[in-house]
Amino acid sequence: MLTALFNAATPWVSPTVDYHALAPEMVLAAGLCVVLLADLFLDESRKWVLSSLAGFTLLAAMLPVLTLGLSDVNVRSMFDGRYVVDNFSIVMKAMFLIAGYVVVLLSSSHVEEGEYWRGEYYFLLLSSILGMVMMASARDLISIFVALEFLSIPAYMLAAWRKRDVKSNEAGVKYFLLGVFASAVMLYGMSLLYGAANSTLLVDLGKSITVNGGLSALHALGIVFVVVGFAFKVSAVPFHTWAPDTYEGAPSPITAFLSVASKAAGFIALVTLLFVAFPSASSVWQPFIWVLSALTMTVGNVVALRQTNVVRMIAYSSISQGGFVLMPLAVAGIAGVGDSALRAVVVYLLIYAATNLGMFAVIIAVSRKTRSGSVSSFGGLFSYAPGLGALATIFLASLAGIPPLGGWIGKFAAFQTLISAGTGWAYGLALIGAVNSVIAFGYYGNVMREIWMKPAPHGDVTPIRTPGSLALALGITGVATLVLGVLPGIAMHFGDIAHITGAFGG
Repeated sequence: MLTALFNAATPWVSPTVDYHALAPEMVLAAGLCVVLLADLFLDESRKWVLSSLAGFTLLAAMLPVLTLGLSDVNVRSMFDGRYVVDNFSIVMKAMFLIAGYVVVLLSSSHVEEGEYWRGEYYFLLLSSILGMVMMASARDLISIFVALEFLSIPAYMLAAWRKRDVKSNEAGVKYFLLGVFASAVMLYGMSLLYGAANSTLLVDLGKSITVNGGLSALHALGIVFVVVGFAFKVSAVPFHTWAPDTYEGAPSPITAFLSVASKAAGFIALVTLLFVAFPSASSVWQPFIWVLSALTMTVGNVVALRQTNVVRMIAYSSISQGGFVLMPLAVAGIAGVGDSALRAVVVYLLIYAATNLGMFAVIIAVSRKTRSGSVSSFGGLFSYAPGLGALATIFLASLAGIPPLGGWIGKFAAFQTLISAGTGWAYGLALIGAVNSVIAFGYYGNVMREIWMKPAPHGDVTPIRTPGSLALALGITGVATLVLGVLPGIAMHFGDIAHITGAFGG
């Protein structure tokens, strides 16, 4: 009888695995294992090799990303559509890997001089980047949650890496406690959505809303909880309270990492959910995103005006920039606007990554000399370090959205999406964004004034010695900020090709 039941059962079929599509993740996984093993066998005098191994791992992972982008196969779907490699995921993976490489460059001298535990540091950094790369391809609630925890848990530990520093301990604890709470809220929302759709596949969630009577209260509640969970990840107001203290207390390279790559991963997951799982529920999430965007821009900018610590100022600036990224999503559900909104988000994230990482590179370079995080420590920077002064001005002006630097095309794409929506709510959010753009120049301009018009602190005009790795990071981010602004077609091209498979029925 058991034999008959076994023969009658549906045969188990091994899932088809596309190893080319999974090559970036496999390279990263192998690289982080090599870093951890090398740390066990290298003596202290040779631990500098670990940063090189981490950097080469990220560059090696870029090779299959490039071959995937040049391949004739546009969409590679695995595990019944739960893991998809399409143009959107390829562009985002490239951004995460390049941003991660710049963070490794920022970390190299910082870690060597700070007596950090180098092997564990780079192992956790690569693990978090692996989670981000996975997030770009996740098309299932379970894979999204696993990727989110994969990128978040190492980040909690990295934020508290300076364990003898009270501020670093506080940064890690706040980030961990609020992060766990947000994950719990998100997981509860996901469980509600699973109960409503009887599936965790994002495409099935979208279908469950359009059939069986349409949007239900269970769907609406689940969507709200999930959006709240990711609002924490992108530090949207009022779920932003962890960001300023965490950014100030964490090691500077990790602050740069959290403000760019980690935030971008949260946006990628949110965009994927809104475009693939919830396109028919825009009546629920559009007003919510509108309020989050308006609050995030305004609160982030107003509080940033009062900051005297440059890292806290950039932290609130990062919160405000998140509000600008949310702007196109507030109208993404309107017919004919979805593609424009997705393009605007991708363009903004690419440019913001280059600009913000560059600004943190300048902060790290200046603080090596001044040993201070105050805005006044930038006084007279151009007089004794003209290269750094010019780069800082470029990055700050780009963050403010001043042409011809990269930031202007990001803001232009966001405002263009709102105007094309053609609704009163869209025009209202565009007006709020325009006012906030003016406000933001207040605190960016204040730092520029220190750089160009104020004297050096204590009259110290000793030249700044910039390590080679830090100079390379400054070069990469500076060139990217200039090129993407002067040749905006490059950024717009990446935005145009970054289509999410299955989004809005496409």
